[in-house]
Amino acid sequence: QAHLVESGGGLVQAGDSLRLSCAASGRTFSGYSMGWFRQAPGKERDFVAAIRWSGGTTFYDDSVKGRFTISRDNAKNTVYLQMNTLKPEDTAVYYCAAVSSIVQVRTPRHWDYWGQGTQVTVSS
Repeated sequence: QAHLVESGGGLVQAGDSLRLSCAASGRTFSGYSMGWFRQAPGKERDFVAAIRWSGGTTFYDDSVKGRFTISRDNAKNTVYLQMNTLKPEDTAVYYCAAVSSIVQVRTPRHWDYWGQGTQVTVSS
């Protein structure tokens, strides 16, 4: 059974940084692309960033481009999201996801596996 476990969330002030981690276990995710989504209260789950297995191709939502960086360590089965210059509008539960083949990177239903999420709160 596949497990994705996020960590690293917390309460920070605007302008601060956080690094989220997502550890994969329970099955091999070799070849899988990994991504991050976020969901604010009362809103839909939105795409944040994704990275292919090789790490050579990344995708970002325009709202985080230049501030967030996604990376992965395949030897550790872990994907990271470095978040800099955080804004109050970044406040959300952040979810890690995995997919065998990216079809529509921004669409949650096209992703195969999900973590339970980690809360990120940015105060102004």
